[in-house]
Amino acid sequence: MSDPFDFGKEERKLLLVHNERTKLRANALDRLSSASVAAGFIAPIASMSNNGVTFGISVSIVASTTAWIFTALVLHFAAQLMLGKLRP
Repeated sequence: MSDPFDFGKEERKLLLVHNERTKLRANALDRLSSASVAAGFIAPIASMSNNGVTFGISVSIVASTTAWIFTALVLHFAAQLMLGKLRP
């Protein structure tokens, strides 16, 4: 016989699973955002500093860095929007 006080436990478990999966997806997007910053900003700076020869900053480096930073911002805000889908 089922316990009358057990009503809602299954729904609560499903809710918790949903929230944890949502948080995992948001964290994955935020980590991808951090990787985009590394690819677009940190890597070119490190590359230029390791050459020993300064060629200056070219238009292609600026365009690439701008695109990577924009991508990082979009991913970060997408992660924040995803966290808005958490259920109470």
